[in-house]
Order: sequence, then structure tokens, then C-alpha cells
Amino acid sequence: MNFMSQRVVGTRADIDSAYAWWRLAVSMVIATVGSVGMWAVIVILPDIQAEFGVDRAGASLPYTMTMIGFAFGGVIVGRYVDRLGMLLPMLASGTSLGLGFILASQTTGIWQFALIQCLLIGIGSAASFGPLIADVSHWFEIRRGIAVGAAASGNYIAGAIWPTIIRGLAESEGWRSAYITVGIVCFAVILPLTLLLRRQRPQDDAPMPSTDGLPPPIVPRYGSLGLSPRTLQLLLAVAGVACCTAMAMPQVHTVAYCADLGYGVTRGAEMLSLMLAGGIVSRLASGFLADYIGGIRTILLGSALQCIALFLYLPFDGLTSLYVVSLIFGLSQGGIVPGYAIIVREYLPAREAGQRVGLVIMATVFGMALGGWMSGWIYDLTGSYEAAFLNGIAWNLLNIGIIGTLLWRSLGRRAVTA
Repeated sequence: MNFMSQRVVGTRADIDSAYAWWRLAVSMVIATVGSVGMWAVIVILPDIQAEFGVDRAGASLPYTMTMIGFAFGGVIVGRYVDRLGMLLPMLASGTSLGLGFILASQTTGIWQFALIQCLLIGIGSAASFGPLIADVSHWFEIRRGIAVGAAASGNYIAGAIWPTIIRGLAESEGWRSAYITVGIVCFAVILPLTLLLRRQRPQDDAPMPSTDGLPPPIVPRYGSLGLSPRTLQLLLAVAGVACCTAMAMPQVHTVAYCADLGYGVTRGAEMLSLMLAGGIVSRLASGFLADYIGGIRTILLGSALQCIALFLYLPFDGLTSLYVVSLIFGLSQGGIVPGYAIIVREYLPAREAGQRVGLVIMATVFGMALGGWMSGWIYDLTGSYEAAFLNGIAWNLLNIGIIGTLLWRSLGRRAVTA
């Protein structure tokens, strides 16, 4: 107990140091394992439908509940990370995640399963994204963008590897055994690695000088956009909803879209994996770019490219072309969500980063949930996904408008260098 309760605070010398990169590596492993909660329920959806004897809408309920838990969990855990550091909140989240998978495997009804997905798995997984990204951002200044992008990529790495593992276990041992196995892995990996994150963030938020001949990061003066923290937070939240409502159309409906075109669900799953793999590259590249042009410009570029990729889905529906467009979409959109965390760290108080990043991530999750549902609703009305793609493009243009406005406000306002 003494080991866990004793405060160990980082110093300015730890920022952008070897320790910071080592901490980032540990965080990426935690994120890759912890993010399993977002993908597991999607993979076993057919098993859940058959097991509990519900329709497709009923079988989709646990995913919706998971996203609700994930959205609110990011804010709740982020607030405690701001106050306590990563150790205790992540230990609690890892325990919640592992216990949630094991308890979910013992459920006998769809509502039991859905509630556990929300309260234990959803909230437990949330700590592995927004709060973890916020923590990583405190340990970097010169290379904050690439560090945030790398931490955020753990979510997509999880999406690239966990579905195959869980699907294989479910087919050989059953979904309940697969869930128990995942729960044990969460306990065995997340809890020990979390102890390595015991050191708390540096308390001094003063900018660091440039090193190694690299250009110093642009650190906008507080309030340099001419907006109050509350107004900026609100604008980022609306932008987050807009970009992810657009993003959800391909991510949530690619498998169903391919099935409708006669290519089969396996081809759709391959396109989704290719999309997520492109997202990993996009997050790393966007993070690198953000170190030089800032978070606002990085999001604006990614959102514009995402809009172009959505347009490409309209004329191209051949098998080969869909693989190509899916890859283009992944390479376009992966860096958008981490960019919000960078803007929070550039323009809002560092001591509130965990909670504020959590609020923006919550907005993006709501956008994904809204976009996934809305695309399905439009398909039911029209019998085609064409209108759904156009709806996504409209939301994407709203995001471009908001981020473009922030960029316009920043022009002519003097930024300071570290």
C-alpha cells in the first residue's frame, strides 16, 4: 500500500526524455489491450443474437451500451487522472475491464449482458483512450503530436488484432470462453503495466526550450483564439460530433454494405481491417505533422481528406475499388480525433487536460453512435447507402466549417515559442 500511495512526481527533465518514450511504449501496450472492450462485442454479435434469441436490433443493444459507458467513462476517469495521476484510476479501470469480461460470460439475458458491457467493460475501456492520451501529452512538448498519435493508435491496433483472436476463440471454444480468456489477459497485462505509470506528471507547465536543433513547438498564448475555455470546449465538442458522425458511415456499415453488394461479409471485414490499418498510419503521420503545424491545421487537413474519401464511395462500388477507397479513408481520418487532444493541450489549461480531453472524446463517441444509427435509418428509408454517404459528407462539411473558423481566428494572433 505504501508503494501505491506514495507520490512520485515527474520533473521537467523527464519531458521528451528517454523515460517519456518508455512511458509512451507502456501506454501503447495498455491501450492495445484495454481497447479490446470496444471491439469484442461487435465480433460476437451473431453469437449473442443466437444465444439470447433476440433480433438484430436487440443484439446491437450491448454495443450501444458499451459506447455509452465508454463516452461517460472517459470524462469520469479523466477527471480522476487530473487529480490523482494514472496509477489508481487505471488500476480501477483495468480491474473493471477484466471483471466485466468474466461476469459477462456468465450472463443469461441480453439486458444483463448489455448492462455489464456499459458499466464495467465500456467504462473500463475508456481509460485506455482519452485519459491515457491526456497523460501522455504531459510528458512531451517538442514531440507531443507524434506521442499523442502513437498513444491513440493503440485503439486501432486493438481493432486490427483483437477481432481475429476473439473470433477464432469463439468458433473453437464458444463466445463465453473467449470472454473469460480476454478478461484474464486484461488482468494479467493491464494491472502490472499500470504500476509502471506510478510517476505523476510534471507539475511545472512552463514551456521547454528547444533541443537537438529541432524547432521549438508553437505554444499559443492562453486565450489566443479570443474564446473562453467553455466556448472553445463547446466548439470542439460539436466539431467532434460532426466529424465522427461522418466517420461512422464507412466504419460501422462497411461489412453490411459489402454484403448488400454481393461481396460477402468476409470481404467487408477485410476492408474494415484495411481501413483501421490505414488509420494507424494516419494517426502516426498526423501526430508528426501536428508537431510542426499545430492541432487545428492537422484536423482541418484530415477532415478535408476524409470528405474527399467519402465522395469517392459514391462512384466506386467495385470490389477492388472499395478496397482502395477503404484504405484511402483510413489514411485520411485516423489523425482527426487525436488532433482534438492536441488542441486541448495547446489552448486550454494543462491541469484540466484529462477531463477536457475526456469531454471531447465523449462527443466523438456520441458522433460515432449517432452516425452509425443515422446511416442505418437512412438506409431503411431509401433502400440504399448513397443518401447515407451524402449525409456523412454534410456532417463533414460542418466539421470543416468549425475548424476552419478556429484557424481563421488564430491567423494574425501572435503565438509564442517555447
